Amino acid sequence: MSGSSFLSETLSRVKPSATIAISDKARELREAGVDVIGLSAGEPDFDTPDNIKQAAVEAINRGETKYTAVNGITELKEAICDKFKRDNDLSYTQDQCFVAPGGKPVIYDALMATLNPGDEVIIPAPYWVSYPDMVRLAGGTSVIIEAKAEDGFKLQPETLEAAITDKTKWFIFNSPSNPSGAAYTADELKKLTDVLVRYPDVWILTDDMYEHLVYDNFTFATPAQVEPSLYVRTLTMNGVSKAYAMTGWRIGYCAGPVQLIKAMTKIQSQSTSNPSSISQWAAVEALNGPQDYIAERNAVFKTRRDMVVDMLNQAEGIECLTPEGAFYVYPSCSGCIGKSTPGGQVIENDETFATALLEAEGVAVVHGAAFGLSPHFRISYATSDENLKEACTRIQRFCASLKK
Repeated sequence: MSGSSFLSETLSRVKPSATIAISDKARELREAGVDVIGLSAGEPDFDTPDNIKQAAVEAINRGETKYTAVNGITELKEAICDKFKRDNDLSYTQDQCFVAPGGKPVIYDALMATLNPGDEVIIPAPYWVSYPDMVRLAGGTSVIIEAKAEDGFKLQPETLEAAITDKTKWFIFNSPSNPSGAAYTADELKKLTDVLVRYPDVWILTDDMYEHLVYDNFTFATPAQVEPSLYVRTLTMNGVSKAYAMTGWRIGYCAGPVQLIKAMTKIQSQSTSNPSSISQWAAVEALNGPQDYIAERNAVFKTRRDMVVDMLNQAEGIECLTPEGAFYVYPSCSGCIGKSTPGGQVIENDETFATALLEAEGVAVVHGAAFGLSPHFRISYATSDENLKEACTRIQRFCASLKK
């Protein structure tokens, strides 16, 4: 049997994660002795807070190391209910809550539990790289619509309404956004929910993973909070990875209609089964424990954001908006397209821009095509001030070296 015929045809529908690919390439170059600054990973550089780590140690010492309920322990689901009520004024019961080994499995399980061939999922671009591929894996069709730079990368209601058909099953919404950092005010979000109210067969999957990472006194809002009538057809997803610097702990969670939660639990029971028991107890402490360090760390992120935006806007051919949240910027490199490197390589698009930048200056960024909107690239500023300043200096130097 040949290797190609042995593998599933499903693989042809899925692309490897571009963000992981760039991170792997940067790691390879670093191991080969190249001085590489990686700005591609969506991971806080802060450590998990001590109280959360201690809760995990205590869980281990208590013997909390066995299988748990497939969709999470009672204590964590109770903490999730409390969190949604406290932060979002949303009331859920434990049977409406679901815990998975990361935010990605929450989305994947929801799509696997609901999509049939021909079903459409509306996804605004720029989007997190995994959304379209998860839709493909689940047998659905992605309908990509553009959130334009001139609108601050925020989807306009008329664009959403034009994309809805009788085949639309889900609208995936992410604010603050990965990759753009754009975050919607309650008023901006209400314009979108007003559209969705008119289409009772469209469900909303809202990815609120960066909820707590907002700046300049921004007030976060989520769809079911802004428009209560959408509560019955909204899956509100979140997790502990970003706000609590717990990426490796792999805990995502959501709340929504009981029928959907039961279906997702059925999928998870035959795939990953329960999330790590120890990580779940750590997440209980994350949600129930002190929250003050979030604001302290956000102040650091804001300083970094402002420095990066300022330095990128000083680079020839680069334009960078100031985002409201997350820890990304999504600058345009349109002013560099068509120019050539000193070695004669033509910058044809954002992918060749990112590749040439990595080869010439050792700065790893992710090209915009991976997120569905060119000509842009994503920078994660979740790294040290020193690294960011040096990386932006290199980007300025690289852009200055390009010739028409």
